[in-house]
Amino acid sequence: MSNFTLRILSFLCCIPMLLNCQQAQKPEKIIKQNMSQIDNSNLEVATFGAGCFWCIEAAFDQLEGVSKVQSGYAGGHQENPTYKEVCTGETGHAEVIQVYFDPKVISYQKLLDAFWVIHDPTQLNRQGNDVGTQYRSEIFYHNEAQKELAEKAIVAESASGKYDKDIVTKISALDDNFYPAEDYHTDYYELNKTQPYCSAVVAPKLQKFYKVFQADLKPEFQ
Repeated sequence: MSNFTLRILSFLCCIPMLLNCQQAQKPEKIIKQNMSQIDNSNLEVATFGAGCFWCIEAAFDQLEGVSKVQSGYAGGHQENPTYKEVCTGETGHAEVIQVYFDPKVISYQKLLDAFWVIHDPTQLNRQGNDVGTQYRSEIFYHNEAQKELAEKAIVAESASGKYDKDIVTKISALDDNFYPAEDYHTDYYELNKTQPYCSAVVAPKLQKFYKVFQADLKPEFQ
């Protein structure tokens, strides 16, 4: 058999493989396009720092009207920090979540209400045994309307009589200073419920959260 004939046969054998690869790639491309459309459809964004982002991501992600919650880092001076670097406290970042929400379903005010419940805003640079500036209580506003609502919320919370100590929550402009966390932080609680930190720290916070926001949860979490 000549070399030319062998080349022809090899090419013909490869055609089905090429077609299968193209067919397998199409659904993935379509899914990415649909996710892009969902993420950009009339959604607003809120950013909160309230201790370990594993805790607050798990809570906010269950609220009706919230499309996506992205854990990350904000408020620091170093570009593209890693989790390990942020944990040193030397980058200046806070662990935060960005909440993509539909304002027709859930208001920014309701998100602020959830923010107060899911953490203790009187603890300076810590939440429980998590100690460091990366665990600080901070609201990062995206526009003047959010800033005004956050300022009014702090005044209202301070006057509510709920706390024995002063609220130490900071209010800061985000200024595009947000870096997404590593992929393994996404849905961390949902994927690691039996992990000691999740069962001892995250789960009790969620139980407290449910008592207040049961009616505001997505159907699958009711």
